[in-house]
Amino acid sequence: MLASPLRRLRGERGMVTVELAASIPVILLLLAFALTAIDAARARLACVDAARDGALAAARGSDADGQAAALRLVPGATVAVSRAGGFVTVTVTAIAPLAGALPDITVSASSTAAVEPEAAPADGAANGSDDGAPP
Repeated sequence: MLASPLRRLRGERGMVTVELAASIPVILLLLAFALTAIDAARARLACVDAARDGALAAARGSDADGQAAALRLVPGATVAVSRAGGFVTVTVTAIAPLAGALPDITVSASSTAAVEPEAAPADGAANGSDDGAPP
C-alpha cells in the first residue's frame, strides 16, 4: 500500500519548478505594466504642477511668463495659454514614453487662475493723494 502513494509522488517531482517557470513571464509582465502605470502617473503629476505654476505666473505677468514657468517643470511639453473674462488658463500636454513596444501615452493637465490686478506704481499716485504725503 505504501508503494502506490510513493509512485504518485515520484511522478509529481519537479512540478513546482515547472509551475514557477511558467509563472515568471506573467509576473514580469505584471511588473512591466505596474512600472508603466507609475511612469504615466508621474508624467501626469508633472503636467498638473506645470499647469498650476504656469497659470500663476501668467496671472501675475504675461503669457510668455506662464509658458516659461510651465516649461521649466516639463521640458519639451506643449503649453497653451488662454485668457478669458479675467481668468487665465494654462494647458500642458506632454508625451509619456512607455517601455518596450507599447505606444506612448499623451498626458495633459490644465489650471485656471484669476488675473492679478496691476502692480501699484512706485510713486504716491497709488493711494489717491497727489501731494506725495504718506497716507
